[in-house]
Amino acid sequence: MERLAQRMSRLGTETAFDCLCRARALETRMEVVHQEIGEPDFATPVHICEAAKRAIDDGWTHYGPSAGLPELQAAVAAYAGGLRRVRFWPEQVVITPGGKPVMAFAIMALVEENDEVVYPNPGFPIYESMIEYMGGRPVPVRLCEERGFRVDAEELAALVNPRTKLIIINSPQNPTGGVLDREDLRLIADTALRHDCWVLADEIYSEMLYEGQFESISQFPELHRRLIILDGFSKTFAMTGWRVGYGIMPVAMAEKLARIQTNTNSCTASFTQRACIEALRGPHEPVENMVAEFRRRRDVIVEGLNRVPGFRCRTPAGAFYAFPNVEGTGIDCRVLADRLLEESGVACLAGTCFGTYGNGFIRFSYANSVANIEKALERIGRLLAG
Repeated sequence: MERLAQRMSRLGTETAFDCLCRARALETRMEVVHQEIGEPDFATPVHICEAAKRAIDDGWTHYGPSAGLPELQAAVAAYAGGLRRVRFWPEQVVITPGGKPVMAFAIMALVEENDEVVYPNPGFPIYESMIEYMGGRPVPVRLCEERGFRVDAEELAALVNPRTKLIIINSPQNPTGGVLDREDLRLIADTALRHDCWVLADEIYSEMLYEGQFESISQFPELHRRLIILDGFSKTFAMTGWRVGYGIMPVAMAEKLARIQTNTNSCTASFTQRACIEALRGPHEPVENMVAEFRRRRDVIVEGLNRVPGFRCRTPAGAFYAFPNVEGTGIDCRVLADRLLEESGVACLAGTCFGTYGNGFIRFSYANSVANIEKALERIGRLLAG
């Protein structure tokens, strides 16, 4: 192989996709219950699909503006602002092919060699991967089970210093289902303002919340000059394969991210953007029904996991993941996840896939039917009963 740039050695991956490939390969000889991938198992609502078909028929099959179609920018500004109870402007919105480009482009725009980035651990693995790829220094803030996997804002503040360029937060959180409250967000905002660093708020699970009202750090207007919000259509509207996300940020930063997009993927597909306008402006009942079903599944899986000897599982407040502590089994979480897949046909992820502080935990996605969740629970119990 030809010599690659040294930075390629620093580029990580998202283990869920590796596990999915292994699980698919195993399906040639055994049934597998898929609890590894973070993808709603619901069909994209019909009215959204119909809008995409109309858009193709109407000729929305050509290049669009790098920042996104103006009508979708306006729809996102209105919808996202309504959810967060703040005012956004269309010029602040950049439409991207999925949510990951928002985090990647933000890190590309902000982080220079040896700049520090504080991020949650256990957390979405692409944070650390992109920080290291860009030559930054990842600074993990530990999410503790005892706090319901909420960031300890005071601990985070102690990690921030003049070298800190960016703070990443994620609520509701992957992989733990933890949710930050208003006071947590207030303290984090104060820390960012005190050190004049940026905040990337990953709010992709903003509508996957089971109790109370969604709290966004954008509720503190003084932070807006240093804030980038990441959200999208994959989770809320069951549109993972459509690949449409968005960032909301100061206009000057939006112009920079749009320029990065011009240099990388030109723009997001026009006909999918037209479908996203319909997603935001059309009926919301499919979203509400999906979240209600996820709440039902959450209760089933948490109760079932807490009956498994050696497992201890907190009830997640958001997203669609259960993150039980499995130290009581006496089995390394990586070994246990491998055995659950290979011996029992239950695809799940070791907590270490989400960082060092995920050791001792396993992530189960409950984006699967109650029948399959109960089947997985029976198999887990049988494996550990030995």
